[in-house]
Amino acid sequence: MKIAIDAMGGDNAPKAIVEGAMKAVTLFKDIEITLYGRETLIKEHLSNPERITIVHTDTVIEATDEPVRAVRRKKDASMVLMANAVKEGQADACISAGNTGALMTAGLFIVGRIDGIERPALSPTLPTTQGQGFLMLDVGANVDAKPEHLQQYAIMGSIYAKKVRGLANPRIGLLNVGTEDKKGNELTKAAFQLLKESDLNFIGNVEARDLLDGVADVVVTDGFTGNVALKTVEGTALSVFKMLKSALTSNMKSKLAAAVLKPQLKEIKGKMDYSEYGGAGLFGLKAPVIKAHGSSDPNAVYNAIRQAREMVNNDVCKTIQQTIEKTNSVRGLERR
Repeated sequence: MKIAIDAMGGDNAPKAIVEGAMKAVTLFKDIEITLYGRETLIKEHLSNPERITIVHTDTVIEATDEPVRAVRRKKDASMVLMANAVKEGQADACISAGNTGALMTAGLFIVGRIDGIERPALSPTLPTTQGQGFLMLDVGANVDAKPEHLQQYAIMGSIYAKKVRGLANPRIGLLNVGTEDKKGNELTKAAFQLLKESDLNFIGNVEARDLLDGVADVVVTDGFTGNVALKTVEGTALSVFKMLKSALTSNMKSKLAAAVLKPQLKEIKGKMDYSEYGGAGLFGLKAPVIKAHGSSDPNAVYNAIRQAREMVNNDVCKTIQQTIEKTNSVRGLERR
């Protein structure tokens, strides 16, 4: 299996990218990795070149670049070369911690969308208090959505939860302003009916306050609402840990208490660590495209590689294609 990685994307590139790649090839003997980026900078951190190849380029898509223009004009950028490797069959999956909009553009216009998928979805796995995590889609690939898009998100999320996370019958929830069946706007009301009539394990509407309690295994929503929810969860988690740190270091007595509670605090932090779940998958494309967090450390990069590997090994994209074909065929017959 071959995985292409943008070595120049993210706040800690290329060091974190290279170290994460080295960890992955050490633990997974069935993968080969190609790193795209500035060769001299990559080699500074590459102590184990086994099954790791470098493709040199000086061009990088920056975080401040306008996504579509950058992908079109910077043909030799590390992210664009990475996506082209997948398109041309030189790689089975690709990963970048760089410009999110540019990666979505490269994924859509270079890797390509699965036939029948109307809108791809950006889909991270977020932590829960129980530690098992839940998949949310969409969190920003499409600000506006139609009911049919949310149904497709649910199908893709269910397939991923089954094949990668090993859940036999994943619970699908629709993010809404209340749990009652008739709640929401026109979008959620129509999406609710589609999901209720599907053969998915749809548990109904779920509220944002219950997400981190693990109310569902897959949560679907439009990209605008999903992005707001995602940023709220991230910001709240960071603020809580900042407040805890401040409170536990305010005086000698609290510092002693912190020393006693250190193992428990470390366990809580580990449960809420997004990096353990990999990156956000851009679901609905012909091959796995993973968006690693911009601040990814080597462990987060390693987990993104693990995630891509599992998606390839479990034929996630092919299964999505087959399921969508069947769903669209049934819908076409019903409309006749």
